[in-house]
Amino acid sequence: MNQKPKYRRILLKLSGEVLAGRESVGLDFDKVLSVCRSVKECADLGVQVAIVVGGGNFWRGRSSGKMDRTRADHMGMLATVINSLALADGLEQAGASARVQTAIEMQRIAEPYIRGRAIRHLEKGRVVIFGCGTGNPFFSTDTGASLRAAEIDADIIFKATNVDGVYDSDPRTNPAAKLYRRLTYAEILEKHLNVMDMTAAAMCQDNRLPILVFNLCDPHNIVRAALGEEIGTLVAEA
Repeated sequence: MNQKPKYRRILLKLSGEVLAGRESVGLDFDKVLSVCRSVKECADLGVQVAIVVGGGNFWRGRSSGKMDRTRADHMGMLATVINSLALADGLEQAGASARVQTAIEMQRIAEPYIRGRAIRHLEKGRVVIFGCGTGNPFFSTDTGASLRAAEIDADIIFKATNVDGVYDSDPRTNPAAKLYRRLTYAEILEKHLNVMDMTAAAMCQDNRLPILVFNLCDPHNIVRAALGEEIGTLVAEA
């Protein structure tokens, strides 16, 4: 296997659900540790890794429609901080150095997000975990990932999911669903494919940020992706 990584700096986008394991809610810390070991392996290869994590394993308030949207989104941001702290703990147990930065200041438990400091941490080989999304309601953590990736000049966004990539329909309900190996930004916007929300996808298009969507059922896929192996679906310019 070629052990020279393809990418210098990556932004890994994790959903909260992938950290919950089979239970779909809360944290499966064995799953957290397995993800963190693969991130540590990437860091050992010289890849600078930043992470944005969702909070859906604890809170999906926007789906209920019964709460004020702004307050529900703030609760979701707090859920991402729980996951960020769990990832930091898992990374440290795996032997990596990690820092949590949050878009909403909570200095007793995390650093405030400061772009220059985040980049400095990455250059020193530390994994940086960004919590609270963008810090604003009405924006998803996908948009937070796109924003942070652009700000830190990441080479690519790795979107780790529970499926093998981007399909033309839901493979869980349609056995004949077609897996795309490569797509353009225009195609995902025109076809409304479920890669990221439209705001996040448009931001990636504007900043020429490629997105690689792959399956996290095997956490070692993070390493394979960093080495440039052909997995998942790559979304990039034509």
